[in-house]
Order: sequence, then structure tokens, then C-alpha cells
Amino acid sequence: MFTSFHVGHYVPLTWVSFGLDYLVWGMDPFGYHLTNLALHAANAVLFFLIALRLLALASPALAADRLGLRVAALAAALLFSVHPLRVESVAWATERRDVLCGFFYLLAVLSYLRAANHLLPNDARAQSRRVWYAATIAAGAAAMLSKSMAVSLPAILLLLDLYPLKRLRLDRSLLDAKGRRVLAEKAPLFLFAAAVAALAVLAVGRADALTSVGRMGIVERLSIACFSLAFYPFKMLVPLHLSPLYELPPVIGPWTPPFAVSALAVIGITGLAVGLRRRWPALAATWAGYVVMLLPVSGIVHNGPQITADRYSYLPCLAWALLAGGGVGAAWLYLRRTRSVSSAAAWTVALVLIVTAGLGILTWRQAYVWHDTGTFWAQALAASPSAMAHASIATLLADQGRAQDAIRHYEEALRLNPQSGRIHISLGVELARQGRLAEAIAHDEEALRLMPNAAVAYNNLGAALAAQGRTEEAIERYRQALRRLPDYAEAHNNLGRSLSDSGHQAEATLHYREALRLRPDFAEAHDGLARALFKQGLMADALQEFREAVRLRPADAVARYNLGNMLAGLGRPDDAAIQFREALRLDPNLRQAQAALDAALARSSGAQKRPQ
Repeated sequence: MFTSFHVGHYVPLTWVSFGLDYLVWGMDPFGYHLTNLALHAANAVLFFLIALRLLALASPALAADRLGLRVAALAAALLFSVHPLRVESVAWATERRDVLCGFFYLLAVLSYLRAANHLLPNDARAQSRRVWYAATIAAGAAAMLSKSMAVSLPAILLLLDLYPLKRLRLDRSLLDAKGRRVLAEKAPLFLFAAAVAALAVLAVGRADALTSVGRMGIVERLSIACFSLAFYPFKMLVPLHLSPLYELPPVIGPWTPPFAVSALAVIGITGLAVGLRRRWPALAATWAGYVVMLLPVSGIVHNGPQITADRYSYLPCLAWALLAGGGVGAAWLYLRRTRSVSSAAAWTVALVLIVTAGLGILTWRQAYVWHDTGTFWAQALAASPSAMAHASIATLLADQGRAQDAIRHYEEALRLNPQSGRIHISLGVELARQGRLAEAIAHDEEALRLMPNAAVAYNNLGAALAAQGRTEEAIERYRQALRRLPDYAEAHNNLGRSLSDSGHQAEATLHYREALRLRPDFAEAHDGLARALFKQGLMADALQEFREAVRLRPADAVARYNLGNMLAGLGRPDDAAIQFREALRLDPNLRQAQAALDAALARSSGAQKRPQ
């Protein structure tokens, strides 16, 4: 009678990968998780190979020390791959797009570094460069088709041209022949990125998930962006209290402590990076790369209930992991100057192993959060209390029959976010189920004030009004729901019921049939259609619909009782008695079934005693 909704979307290559998994694993979740883990492991290897090249380019002294270079690159790869922030992207099966996008993104960067390494003008090198350049374009396009967040790739390649490749300089030479050629290399990727970004915004907009400028102004968006930019480096350093959901607060105040501190941190890091750009160009390159990769999900273009998400760190935190690898390399070189090679190796490797072990333990614990829905939302509530976490736990409690606990969580959710129309809808549903119809109606009406085009709210309000006996008002609400969502099977069924109760059997039949066209297995609509047909004297058709309702819901005592009544009305008391007995077996408290069974047995006995 009451319904809710959810909208989601994926990008093309993610769908393809899920399709391949389905062919291999069917619906076994083990296979999907295994594929995610394999992709993540491959990404760790690719990042190790990238780190080897970039750290060698950034530090000639480290490049000359092969063992130190490998230890530094390994540290970067381990910090990226074992960090608890990666859990959401890997453990969440449908977040395949992160690891798949990461694979192609890293492959594109590695191919580009190989292409840039073949710059000498001889035929063999030129041919090799063309191959690697083509691989860069192909992998870059695949990354963007895996997840639109990869639109940052061409800008990242330009940053690599500035440092450490030093193919470009931020001066007049940027526009000379060499500079124009380097810029032109990225043109295909920039064009593809622009198309993907436009399609992504269009897709989110059509799903009605894009936050409008009216709801969130420029100042609020900049505040969220600063918060995001500060959030992930902090969580890399202190990976505690990670949550599956960091919900957007109802009010975003640029001068409130979290946002003000984040803005100061962003300004401070930016100033430090600019001030030290000549002495320590790695910091400036890291900060710029991090900002560029995070920008698509920073909140400037906002959608969804979250302010940040662990999964958003998958690509951007590569920059910080690489900088940390450079720090390990610097520590190695310092120890080499002051101690023996074996001592430097022992201290550096011990440090890397200790950090990796600590992160591994935290990652193992964080992975358990994804064990089941209850654990998931319990952790979300414990780590970052939010309206959505309370509402989700309330839904689980309602499914378990713990109505009062569910209502308390819904009410707490609304205390945290009174402007959530969806939570008003959910609380209205639970209140209606408990017979608190006046309260349910109040929440449905508030949901409609907040979400004027929500067909679900109109449908649920109609159901509550119908339960109060206000049939004509209910009919109007159902019609309003269908004007907003014509293919809404639940509303067609509810409208059919109210029309039938009002004596409009022909129109009720039309809506029941439309509900069944949309959902052929809609048992409640089959039952309602049978009633409407019975009232019109179409007994054979009504009997067929009653039988279909029982076939779809064989454990429904009321459906059995209705079929028994139909059979009794057709003069088949023995068949009716079978259905009444089954109804009583399923629900011994169904008193009308006992009375109907007694009547059917009496009719059956009377028929047997009648003279032939």
C-alpha cells in the first residue's frame, strides 16, 4: 500500500565488467568481490611501476640507488593499496567503477611515461612513442568510460609534463613550437573528457540527483570543496572513525568550525606549496595533482546525500601516497649517508612494515563493516551520526517487526534533518502501519511540501486517507500521484481499490489491469481485480484472478479466504472448505474463515443428504 524509491546509475564499461562477472559467477557475490580485489591488486602493481619512474625522475640521487628506489616505490604502493580508505571501493561490489577506472587511469599514466621516455628523433624511438601514445589515449578513454571522475586525466598528464618530466615550463616557452606540440598531444583526451563530463552531469540531472544552485549556493559549494580537500589528507594520516556515510549537514555555515578550519588548512597548504615551489617542487605537484583529481567530486557540482565519501579518495590519494614514497626515499638516502647500507635498509624497511601492518589491521577491521546491512549502518551511526543512518537503521528495525524502535530512529533522523522529505515519507508509512493515521497524514503532507512532485508521497497520503474512510480525498491523491508518475503500479492498484469501494467497478477494473500490466506478479492487484469483477457479475474471470492471487502468495491466509468465498459463491462448498482450512492453518486467528468453513461444511453435508 505504501512505497518508497531509489535511483542509481553506472557507466558503460562498469556494466560490461558486471556482465562478464555474471557469465562466470552468476549471482554468487564471491566472484564479484574477487574481481574487485584482483583489479585493486593490479592497480597496486601499476602504481608501483609508476612510482619507480616518477621518483627516479624527481630524485637523481634516489635513481642512482636501485634498492632505495624500489623500497620507496614499494612504500608508496603499499600506502595506497593497504590503507583503510580503499575498503569502500574494493569491498562494495557495485563500486566496481572505482577499481576499474583506477586500472585504466594508472595504465594511461604508465603508458604516457613510457611515451615521454622515447623523445629522441630516431625511427625506432619514434615508432615506440607512437605505440605508447596510442595506448595512453585508449586507456584514458576506457578510464572515463569506467567512471566519469577520470576526466582529470589530461590535466594530470600536463602536470607531469611540468614536473617531473619537465617537458613544459610556466613561461613564454609554453606557447613555442615544443610547448604547443605537448599541449596538442592531450587534445583527444581533453575532448573526450569534456564529452564525458557533460554526459555525467546530464545523467545525474535526469535522475533528479543534482543539487540545484537554489538549494546550495556558491559559498556553500566552496565551503564543501574546502572541507573535502582537507578531509582526505587528514584521514590518510589518521584513518580512524571511517564511515560508510558522511552525510551533508542540513545547514552549511562557512564560519562554523569544521568548514572554517578546513578553509584555513587549504589556504595554508596552498601557500606552502606556492612558496616552496622552487625548493620543493614535489609538494606543489602533489597538491596540484590532488586538487585536480578530487575536483569532480569536491562538491562544486554536488549530488547525493554525502559531503565526502571514502571511495572518492581512490584516485586523488595516489598523489599523497607518492609524496610519502618520496619521503621514504629521502629517509633512505639520509640513513645511507649516516649509516651502513644494511642499517639503512633495516630501519627503512622496518618503518614501512610497521606502518603497513598497522594500516592492514585497520583495513581488516574496516572491511568487516561491509559484512551485512546491519553492521554497515551501525558503523555509519557510530562513526558519523546522521539522519540517513538513523533512517536506514529504522528501516531494518521495521522489517524485523520492531515498530516502536523504528519510529524512534525515524524521529531522531528528522530531528537531525527536518527537511528530508523521504524520511517524512518513511515515518508516515510506519505510523500508518501502527494505525496512527493522523500523524502519518501530517508527515505525508510535510513530505509533499518539501517534495511537491513526489508521487510516492501522494500515494501514501491517499492510502492513509482511505484507511480513515475518506475515500474521495484518497482517490484525488492517487490521481495526483499518477499525473506525476503514470507507470506507478502501486498507485493504480490503490486507486482501483478506492474506486471499487466507491462503486465505480468499471474504472476500478481499468486501473487494476494497468497495475498488472506494469507488474504481472502483483498479487494484491489480482485480488482487487477479482473483487471488482465479482461485483460486476463476471464470475469466471473473478475466479481466475483469485486463483492467480493465491498462486503468487500461497502463504497468504486472506487470499485463501477470498478464493474460498468465491468458490462457495459458485456452489462448490467442498473446494471452498479446502481453502478455508488452509487459511486457518496459516492464520488460526482468522475468525471469519472458521465461520465460512462451518457454513461450507454444512452446505456440503446438506448436499450429501438431499434425496437424489
